[in-house]
Amino acid sequence: MSPSQQLIQRIKSRAKEKNVLIRDMLNECGLNINTISQISDKKGLSCFSLASIADYLGCSVDYLLGRTDNPEVNQ
Repeated sequence: MSPSQQLIQRIKSRAKEKNVLIRDMLNECGLNINTISQISDKKGLSCFSLASIADYLGCSVDYLLGRTDNPEVNQ
């Protein structure tokens, strides 16, 4: 699985765990509805957008990026 596919999968999985609709999450984060598809088109995602999504989903950016399997935010 490519890094962008893993990122998309983790965002979708975490949103499902939290009973959050992707469109609602993106709207609340001030992001375009096409944000998820832009990740898969290799346009990428800004670090600020990724941080907003992670904050909204209550997990770490490292978790979304697949750098850890622990979704908890360590402070």
